[in-house]
Amino acid sequence: MGTVDTARARDRRSLRFQTVDELLKEIDRLIKSDTVGKLRKSGNWSLGQAFGHLAAWINYGYEGYPFKTPWLIRVILRTRVKKYLRDGMPAGVRIPKVENGTHATDALSTAEGADRLRKALNRLQNGEPAKFESPAFGPMLDDQRIAFNLRHAELHLSFFQP
Repeated sequence: MGTVDTARARDRRSLRFQTVDELLKEIDRLIKSDTVGKLRKSGNWSLGQAFGHLAAWINYGYEGYPFKTPWLIRVILRTRVKKYLRDGMPAGVRIPKVENGTHATDALSTAEGADRLRKALNRLQNGEPAKFESPAFGPMLDDQRIAFNLRHAELHLSFFQP
């Protein structure tokens, strides 16, 4: 399979997670499907890679972000916070001048990626306070931070069909 233009990918699932527990159930479902060889992907990443990416972005709120967002981009993105929380995050967005268009795209096994994601979700779900504000969206309330991470998971996991 060649590189997929994820902004135009048509073979995606529609996902909506209301809680971290719902996301954890979906992680288990995807792992089970992958284990028996039934998982189909319509994007460019492996399941482990997607899990690891999601985990890293959760952890950035606790450990620091590996980049700064230019002020004009921050201004634009902060006008879209409510839209992203309501409608989800757009596919195919790439961070300029960043290899692979985003951070944390390391190749990981499904098990390693899932382990990292479960640990990160535990931090998020248990109310550990974030130490760093989003470089794109600024400070967020805990429920907004959880919702943003659920929208992020919906985006990336929509490319996997159990």
